[in-house]
Amino acid sequence: MRLAIADVADGRVRSMRKQSTIVDLGQDVDASGMLALDAMQRAFLCARAYAQMAKEAGCVALCCTLTSAARDAGNSDELMAALASLGISPQVIPGEIEGALTFLGVAQDFPSTPILVADNGGGSTELALGRLEGRALDLRWVRSVDVGCRRMTDRFFSDDGPAGEGALAAAHAFAHDGFAAALETMPRDLAPERLVVCGGTATSLVAMAARLEPYDPAFVHLHGLSLAEIEKLERELAALPVGERGKLVGLQEQRAPVILGGAVAVSELLSAAGFPSAQASESDLLFGLSIACDAAAEDTISPVIWKPVLSRLAEEG
Repeated sequence: MRLAIADVADGRVRSMRKQSTIVDLGQDVDASGMLALDAMQRAFLCARAYAQMAKEAGCVALCCTLTSAARDAGNSDELMAALASLGISPQVIPGEIEGALTFLGVAQDFPSTPILVADNGGGSTELALGRLEGRALDLRWVRSVDVGCRRMTDRFFSDDGPAGEGALAAAHAFAHDGFAAALETMPRDLAPERLVVCGGTATSLVAMAARLEPYDPAFVHLHGLSLAEIEKLERELAALPVGERGKLVGLQEQRAPVILGGAVAVSELLSAAGFPSAQASESDLLFGLSIACDAAAEDTISPVIWKPVLSRLAEEG
């Protein structure tokens, strides 16, 4: 789960303070179709802490969105009710809206440039093609693909030991087929000049490739990551048991169980999209969501035709 405390003006994020906590809400969702009780408890406690932090920071409104795991689970209403008890108005957002908001955030760094954006999460990857012209969003195509680091892990790498060749081959085939099928539907009248990937897998891979310690978001943001670097890291990860992966420089220990699945997903994304490298971005869903929330709070038109539900925390002034 992630928290962003943002200051937005004139449709742009002026400052943002972010915090991330791995609660693994998607634990076993791919197999069971249900959110695990302990995962919901972790999410609830994290949301409660985040809401308190937002109040202490002087935020005037709070927006809570849930993505792939909540979309897939048959008991998401239980988590929604628990979050509502905190005075939060949670929303499960469709994959297409998630992709559009992520694109809006990423595109702030690429004005007037056609880009393909991929947000690789736990249960899915959102793909979006378009460009930002001033404050006008020219979004041509959005797809949500059921390939994410947690889903890949649950299907192919549930064993805590090193990954076998058979499991790796099956994982690569699954990810490739998912991305290839989606990209076949991408319009050809706007050719992307860059592939930009966001999410914890992409930023972790950059940090690992650079042996970055401690983590430095300024270094990671817009840093390049080649397919060859990803494949090298994948081989290193696959040869280690999960407990040893967490000791690698640049990798957050809590991300160790899912990083191999994420690396396979990102490598197959680059292959299917025909890019030898990508750039990682820290300006992700949280940036786009902050812009949309500011528009809703000010009752102005958002570049993304979607209106978030805001929970008022305090009055300005």
